[in-house]
Amino acid sequence: MIKTMTFAILHFSVAFTITYLLTGSVVIGGAVALIEPAVNTVVFYFHEKVWKGIESKNAMQAVSA
Repeated sequence: MIKTMTFAILHFSVAFTITYLLTGSVVIGGAVALIEPAVNTVVFYFHEKVWKGIESKNAMQAVSA
Protein backbone atom coordinates (compact mmCIF):
# COMPACT_ATOMS: atom_id res chain seq x y z
CA MET A 1 0.00 0.00 0.00
CA ILE A 2 2.93 2.37 0.65
CA LYS A 3 4.09 1.89 -2.94
CA THR A 4 0.59 2.78 -4.15
CA MET A 5 0.47 5.91 -1.97
CA THR A 6 3.87 7.20 -3.10
CA PHE A 7 2.83 6.55 -6.69
CA ALA A 8 -0.34 8.57 -6.03
CA ILE A 9 1.61 11.55 -4.68
CA LEU A 10 3.93 11.50 -7.67
CA HIS A 11 1.00 11.19 -10.06
CA PHE A 12 -0.90 14.09 -8.42
CA SER A 13 2.18 16.29 -8.79
CA VAL A 14 2.72 15.42 -12.44
CA ALA A 15 -0.98 15.81 -13.32
CA PHE A 16 -1.18 19.22 -11.65
CA THR A 17 2.05 20.52 -13.20
CA ILE A 18 1.22 19.44 -16.74
CA THR A 19 -2.37 20.70 -16.57
CA TYR A 20 -1.27 23.99 -15.04
CA LEU A 21 1.38 24.48 -17.72
CA LEU A 22 -1.15 23.73 -20.46
CA THR A 23 -4.02 25.82 -19.08
CA GLY A 24 -2.43 28.37 -16.75
CA SER A 25 -5.27 27.64 -14.32
CA VAL A 26 -4.63 26.55 -10.76
CA VAL A 27 -8.29 25.51 -10.42
CA ILE A 28 -8.31 23.30 -13.51
CA GLY A 29 -4.87 21.95 -12.63
CA GLY A 30 -6.09 21.12 -9.15
CA ALA A 31 -9.27 19.47 -10.40
CA VAL A 32 -7.42 17.31 -12.90
CA ALA A 33 -4.74 16.53 -10.30
CA LEU A 34 -7.42 15.23 -7.93
CA ILE A 35 -9.63 13.30 -10.33
CA GLU A 36 -7.36 11.67 -12.91
CA PRO A 37 -4.62 10.35 -10.58
CA ALA A 38 -7.18 9.16 -8.02
CA VAL A 39 -8.82 6.99 -10.67
CA ASN A 40 -5.46 5.82 -12.00
CA THR A 41 -4.27 4.95 -8.49
CA VAL A 42 -7.25 2.68 -7.91
CA VAL A 43 -6.76 1.09 -11.34
CA PHE A 44 -3.03 0.63 -10.60
CA TYR A 45 -3.80 -1.11 -7.29
CA PHE A 46 -6.08 -3.64 -8.96
CA HIS A 47 -3.67 -4.04 -11.88
CA GLU A 48 -0.96 -5.02 -9.39
CA LYS A 49 -3.29 -7.55 -7.71
CA VAL A 50 -4.20 -9.15 -11.05
CA TRP A 51 -0.57 -9.18 -12.17
CA LYS A 52 0.55 -10.87 -8.94
CA GLY A 53 -2.16 -13.49 -9.48
CA ILE A 54 -0.89 -14.14 -13.01
CA GLU A 55 2.69 -14.44 -11.74
CA SER A 56 1.58 -16.82 -9.00
CA LYS A 57 -0.36 -18.98 -11.47
CA ASN A 58 2.65 -19.10 -13.82
CA ALA A 59 4.94 -20.07 -10.94
CA MET A 60 2.60 -22.89 -9.92
CA GLN A 61 2.46 -24.17 -13.50
CA ALA A 62 6.26 -24.12 -13.73
CA VAL A 63 6.55 -26.18 -10.54
CA SER A 64 4.04 -28.77 -11.72
CA ALA A 65 5.63 -29.13 -15.16
